[in-house]
Amino acid sequence: MDHYDSQQTNDYMQPEEDWDRDLLLDPAWEKQQRKTFTAWCNSHLRKAGTQIENIEEDFRDGLKLMLLLEVISGERLAKPERGKMRVHKISNVNKALDFIASKGVKLVSIGAEEIVDGNVKMTLGMIWTIILRFAIQDISVEETSAKEGLLLWCQRKTAPYKNVNIQNFHISWKDGLGFCALIHRHRPELIDYGKLRKDDPLTNLNTAFDVAEKYLDIPKMLDAEDIVGTARPDEKAIMTYVSSFYHAFSGAQKAETAANRICKVLAVNQENEQLMEDYEKLASDLLEWIRRTIPWLENRVPENTMHAMQQKLEDFRDYRRLHKPPKVQEKCQLEINFNTLQTKLRLSNRPAFMPSEGRMVSDINNAWGCLEQVEKGYEEWLLNEIRRLERLDHLAEKFRQKASIHEAWTDGKEVMLRQKDYETATLSEIKALLKKHEAFESDLAAHQDRVEQIAAIAQELNELDYYDSPSVNARCQKICDQWDNLGALTQKRREALERTEKLLETIDQLYLEYAKRAAPFNNWMEGAMEDLQDTFIVHTIEEIQGLTTAHEQFKATLPDADKERLAILGIHNEVSKIVQTYHVNMAGTNPYTTITPQEINGKWDHVRQLVPRRDQALTEEHARQQHNERLRKQFGAQANVIGPWIQTKMEEIGRISIEMHGTLEDQLSHLRQYEKSIVNYKPKIDQLEGDHQLIQEALIFDNKHTNYTMEHIRVGWEQLLTTIARTINEVENQILTRDAKGISQEQMSEFRASFNHFDRDHSGTLGPEEFKACLISLGYDIGNDPQKKTGMMDTDDFRACLISMGYNMGEAEFARIMSIVDPNRLGVVTFQAFIDFMSRETADTDTADQVMASFKILAGDKNYITVDELRRELPPDQAEYCIARMAPYTGPDAVPGALDYMSFSTALYGESDL
Repeated sequence: MDHYDSQQTNDYMQPEEDWDRDLLLDPAWEKQQRKTFTAWCNSHLRKAGTQIENIEEDFRDGLKLMLLLEVISGERLAKPERGKMRVHKISNVNKALDFIASKGVKLVSIGAEEIVDGNVKMTLGMIWTIILRFAIQDISVEETSAKEGLLLWCQRKTAPYKNVNIQNFHISWKDGLGFCALIHRHRPELIDYGKLRKDDPLTNLNTAFDVAEKYLDIPKMLDAEDIVGTARPDEKAIMTYVSSFYHAFSGAQKAETAANRICKVLAVNQENEQLMEDYEKLASDLLEWIRRTIPWLENRVPENTMHAMQQKLEDFRDYRRLHKPPKVQEKCQLEINFNTLQTKLRLSNRPAFMPSEGRMVSDINNAWGCLEQVEKGYEEWLLNEIRRLERLDHLAEKFRQKASIHEAWTDGKEVMLRQKDYETATLSEIKALLKKHEAFESDLAAHQDRVEQIAAIAQELNELDYYDSPSVNARCQKICDQWDNLGALTQKRREALERTEKLLETIDQLYLEYAKRAAPFNNWMEGAMEDLQDTFIVHTIEEIQGLTTAHEQFKATLPDADKERLAILGIHNEVSKIVQTYHVNMAGTNPYTTITPQEINGKWDHVRQLVPRRDQALTEEHARQQHNERLRKQFGAQANVIGPWIQTKMEEIGRISIEMHGTLEDQLSHLRQYEKSIVNYKPKIDQLEGDHQLIQEALIFDNKHTNYTMEHIRVGWEQLLTTIARTINEVENQILTRDAKGISQEQMSEFRASFNHFDRDHSGTLGPEEFKACLISLGYDIGNDPQKKTGMMDTDDFRACLISMGYNMGEAEFARIMSIVDPNRLGVVTFQAFIDFMSRETADTDTADQVMASFKILAGDKNYITVDELRRELPPDQAEYCIARMAPYTGPDAVPGALDYMSFSTALYGESDL
């Protein structure tokens, strides 16, 4: 037991004491711990089919906390409470904390109430304690354990890697290379370590986190940005995440070696089978290709056209250049694969490979010989046929080429000349069409020579009696007829374009004038509509009056605006008359503006509709501002009364908690009456909440009639209720201590008087020197040697005072007392801790040895006790309690059913596991 306590103190409990001493975490560390601890918890909770989202909220009822402990320990905890009340939640959390304590973990300053209340600092401290106990404590490397063992493991695994120097669990991991090195050391195929750069920590960290989550089943517990952006990353978060790598990789070496051995044997067999399959497939494909190719080479039927014969020649060349060479290589590779396979089978003591029937190497060689025999002479036959057709096709090809060029040029020209695009074109488009038409006329004259050449070639083919002369003549006649038609259409289109140009020039002038006047008028209407529909936010009556005045000035400008509108519409009507008179097809719109008369009339009507709406909105806002002012005054009047009342009550409670006159019961009764009077004030708070709701609904954000906000009132009210409840609880605890320890009322009063005397700043706590003086004033001897009183003086703090009272105050003895009353080393002593210490020093208590001696009497001086003896000597409830919890006795003198009362007695006082 001594060795275990020492080891826990050195290797395990020290980080927990660090936690308590640094209750105010750095915000960046707190953020890292939140994410890391949440991910760590979820990595275990998902085994039970659940998870947490908010670490301080989801553990408040204790249910998931108990489930987490069952998953990571493999043990069953006591049945949890399923109620929703606070007492049920506290009970569940206490069961979890008791289980943690039963594992030898000392929980410092972590109580069930803090966890139930969602205290983030206490919750993170509790989770860190669980991680230390169940994930880090058992790590051992060369007689080192926990933190040192984990650090040594990391140093050894990363030793061969450049730029990695792991010396701690904070800044050594900032560049991400440490995480990448751990993964690469165990799974080098997952990370290309050579491409990592020390000056790119974000990429390194994200690479390690993503690979660990995807391939190692290690959840992402850290954010790369948080680690890089923090001068000193949180040590607990880093340790938690690194421990996951340790557990993931531990034991993997032996499994990997066994797997490699099996894979090596299987790989040889799989490779041989693959070579056999490849040979069979390659041989089958090659024989099938030879079977299909031979009939193609034996075909000697000539074609009628040069193109068809050239295609045959091209196909044969493709066969020689593209198709046959790969098959030659396949035939060679087939023989190589066959020989290689036979050699591998012989070396691995496997039987020789025998291909299926008809696929032997000799079968393939015979088929290949037949192919090459047929191939001879095929190319020579093709060339002779091509020379014969070339003489006939040359002249016909020349005709087709010139005819195709001409037909391609004339394609679409008749459609282009017949279209009436000028009927819907603008003036600029008409001018462009005229220039385009002039260019076409020039192009038409240039093509006259080609038409004459086509007719001459067709005449020559007729004289030579070409076999396809009928089709040549028909094509030539079609070209000549089309040429005559193009000339007539060209003249007709020129006349129509010139006529349309003159009409559009007149309309264009009217369009330009319309655009110059419509644009500014349209802008004026859009600005007016925007102003009339613009939402306004005002906070005073003066502001709404200013808006009303501006609106009246705007309405005075409307008559002049209507006159301008009518003038603009008159210009558009004149254009319409010209279009109707000359039958101009106006498919387009005004090129100078997109504003139409309909749009102008529509916007004008909209402006006229918006004016009365604006009048109504301004009137309603004026009434709303008057109502808001009344709400401000009503809330301010109540807040100015309630705020000072809360402040006065807080001061009175502080004064009562220090003075505390009368017995503890009197003080408790007085405090409860005081609490009742405070609670009776709640309706006024509720009434103020109602007024505040009305203010919020009215969107009032300031109030010049009071300096108090509803948030100030709420916080003050909650602090008032909490303070009176805490004070009542403190007196109740004093009563419990007094009754449990047998302290008299006079002693309790003396303790309170001494405590208050030395609490000079009325903070409710004593500093170390104040506490020492208080103990001395009560006659407590704090000396290294209680038997020695030297009466000598020295220069230490309070030494003259102690000597004057006849006591010798030793530093070692006082340090021992301070460790009892201030276990968290906060540097202060509360009154409750002071009372607990004084009651322990002045009252008699039972010990484990005394209980053990009592059991020995009931057992008849035996080292064990039976079930019958317990039921005979103890009340039924106590007897069954002992029977359920006593372990079987295993000593040499044990009898069937013997129970070990010695271990049970020590467990009652926390000296062993129950």
